[in-house]
Amino acid sequence: MKNLAKISGSLLLVITASICSVPGSAAAAVSTDAEVVHVLNRLAFGPRPGDIERVKKMGVDSYIEQQLNPQSLPLPEGLQTKLKSLDVMGQSAGSILFDYQKALKDTNDGSDAAQKKRRELVGRIIEQTAQARLYRAIESSHQLEEVMLDFWFNHFNVFNGKGLDRALVASYERDAIRPYVFGNFRDLLGATAKHPAMLFYLDNWLSTSADFHANGRQAKAAGQKGKSNGLNENYAREIMELHTLGVDGGYTQKDVTELARMLTGWTFDQRAMLRNNQNFYFDADRHDNGSKQWLGKTIAPRGQAEAEFALDVLAMHPATARHLSFKLAQYFVADKPAPALVDMLAKRYLDTHGDIRAVLQSLFASAEFRDPHNMGMKYKTPYQYVISAIRASDVPVQNVRPVLGVLAQLGMPLYGSQTPDGYKNTQDAWMNPDAITRRINFATALATGRLPFDKDIEDGEKMGKKQLAKQAEEKSDRPVVMPAVSAAALIQTMGAGLSGRTIEIVNGNQEALRAALILGSPDFMQH
Repeated sequence: MKNLAKISGSLLLVITASICSVPGSAAAAVSTDAEVVHVLNRLAFGPRPGDIERVKKMGVDSYIEQQLNPQSLPLPEGLQTKLKSLDVMGQSAGSILFDYQKALKDTNDGSDAAQKKRRELVGRIIEQTAQARLYRAIESSHQLEEVMLDFWFNHFNVFNGKGLDRALVASYERDAIRPYVFGNFRDLLGATAKHPAMLFYLDNWLSTSADFHANGRQAKAAGQKGKSNGLNENYAREIMELHTLGVDGGYTQKDVTELARMLTGWTFDQRAMLRNNQNFYFDADRHDNGSKQWLGKTIAPRGQAEAEFALDVLAMHPATARHLSFKLAQYFVADKPAPALVDMLAKRYLDTHGDIRAVLQSLFASAEFRDPHNMGMKYKTPYQYVISAIRASDVPVQNVRPVLGVLAQLGMPLYGSQTPDGYKNTQDAWMNPDAITRRINFATALATGRLPFDKDIEDGEKMGKKQLAKQAEEKSDRPVVMPAVSAAALIQTMGAGLSGRTIEIVNGNQEALRAALILGSPDFMQH
């Protein structure tokens, strides 16, 4: 059999030749099948075998309602078993942070054994966090919940490569994002604002009044809080620019400074995290007790209540309603959503006082979401592409390392966006010749059974991004370790998601190329 490099090269030639002839939309004509594929591609990470028939039988509207209210929909038993095996996911943020810092302290002698022990612990934390996220995305029956988790984590992004956040991301996703994906935006905003992962990532945990050191005050809680250098504006700026109002939301630099003053003292105490599971701590000694002028309002000194009031105002500001509505419409409908749709969603947001589920209901019922011209026209992010390919191929995943390696290779490492704006979800951000080649390499490796998804994960020594990327690139001599993906089964699974022209191209090539051609086709890269 040809080695993987030759197959990938042949596949690239076939797909490159076909891109011009395959329409951008997965289906030229609107049909019930097309609508079913559309909701499975937007409300889920694409269809798994049997999904199209199941959703067609229950009806698109019933499926949407079920996904918006998934409480009564049981998770697959196999997924529940996998999640229960991940002990990190059951630990509190304080417990994981204690283990993490103890490992750093116990392994600071620089010896090989110490460094190995550190890598094993840190690798275990990172790997199990990734396992929980990926297992759910691939297997969960609550697909819209996983899609919204992806959306909101990017909206409230933190980077797991920054210090303590390596240990805190698991709790952040579990405690500050997941419970609120369909809830009230003010609750979500508050949960992220108070979580130590966000406080650490954007440095608010160190922010103090200007005279904190001048008065010689000492930090009452964790010793590292004494490292503060006065007022820090990072979080105040991002909460307005990215999380709420938007870059054109009508605020000034003065508003950033005043909000930062209101947020002084919002921090965390590592001992309280460990002993009492108290992730947020307001330190009154570090708070700026002066009067503030913010967004045209005079804010009297009220301690923690000042910033709570600010979150109330930001959550219900018309600019926030519009900013969030645009992002949701861009994510679910089109890279450049119709202004009328954004206006309608913003009104719905304000009328329901920030009810996320209500906004999504209006979005999915809108003419723009149901418009045939918007079907199959969104270009998948690397995360969407990889997860949807695994789901469509029905490959059982026990070992997530190949998934992590591919995501790193495609430029979207899980929890790896260093900047607070997170990853983009538009075609311009991800579609380029090099990225397409890398996707085709992945499609070929997946289709021909060369990714060891079924292998148990060993000790977490090789979790570095460089090693993962290297693993994803080593393709020419990679052995076959799993059964090849059936092209016929893929065609059945994708249904109207594949155009007649794509199927014609697939059937006109040798059997060894067919499944990879489907997964690497323009039809599959779009949704």
